[in-house]
Amino acid sequence: MASIDNNKHVFPGSNTPFGFYPYYDNILPQENANKIFIIKGGPGTGKSSFMKKIANYFIDQGVAVEFHHCSSDPNSLDGVVIVDAAVAIIDGTMPHAMDPQNPGIIDEILNFSPYWNEKQIRKNKTAILATNAKRKHFFTKSYHYLSAAKKVYDAYAQTQNEALNYHAMNDMQENILHTLFESCNSSDACGKSRHLFGSAITPNGFVNYLHTIIGNAKDIYLIKDAPGASAKNIMDLILSRGIELGLYMECYHSPIDIEKIEDILIPSLGIAITVSNDYHNPKVFPTHIYDLTNCLTTSTLNEIQFDLDRDKKLSNDLFDRGISTLKKAKQEHGILESYYTPYVNFDK
Repeated sequence: MASIDNNKHVFPGSNTPFGFYPYYDNILPQENANKIFIIKGGPGTGKSSFMKKIANYFIDQGVAVEFHHCSSDPNSLDGVVIVDAAVAIIDGTMPHAMDPQNPGIIDEILNFSPYWNEKQIRKNKTAILATNAKRKHFFTKSYHYLSAAKKVYDAYAQTQNEALNYHAMNDMQENILHTLFESCNSSDACGKSRHLFGSAITPNGFVNYLHTIIGNAKDIYLIKDAPGASAKNIMDLILSRGIELGLYMECYHSPIDIEKIEDILIPSLGIAITVSNDYHNPKVFPTHIYDLTNCLTTSTLNEIQFDLDRDKKLSNDLFDRGISTLKKAKQEHGILESYYTPYVNFDK
């Protein structure tokens, strides 16, 4: 049986301050795929369980699998990839509706609707419509809270940035780049990147499975950062440099700032780079540690600490409000499933 460490657990999308943000095209890019099955079916019709059973079958055969978790319920799956076979099975229903891009050669729809009793489901039409409306209401409300949290987070970053020693930051960035790529030679090959979420904002809070993504790398570079001493620029530089060298880079984004990469895996070099902060805490054993917060001037920090403490508390309170509202949306989804599940023929 394959070790669980061989199986990645990631998020193909996340709830964010900008709404739900997807990277579903990167679950298995069309140019790399032998087959992509897109499941169409209602809530509670067994899409996630279907994918879990197939994934577990291949794990039992010693085949590596990627589990793509749902950010609205981390215990559910939005997709699985059978890595060596280059085959994916993906939930293609809202809020991440997918349609075949290359039907007949890569994509195929798996339609679950023939296996439910539409006549029985329609008896709950009024309740289903009302529950869907409530679920949508809570998602929208949650995104307002997350958006407000991000604005305060940005204010915190702006204030803390006043204490940043840019010369020290630049020196540390140059050191990181040199150490990472000193043994790499230029290549005529075109570098490529894949983008997903390594962590997500969920009804359970900030959730990650980072140890399954980067935990097995030979060298793990951990970069400690803070809003005002952010690793965003150095991670962009690492990506750009790797692409220039013709490397394949797996990039995992922040659910708070979707343009910020917080994890990079370079499989050909056995290297992983990960960011550590209050919202993104990888449980791994780093071989190299760089602390960008050491580039913050203590005397200036002391002068602005009162403002920082107030902004941090307000931002965290708003994130908590957003997360608690996501829980309400999840509860409504559970009610919605109850209108479908009794009328599905799971044996078929």
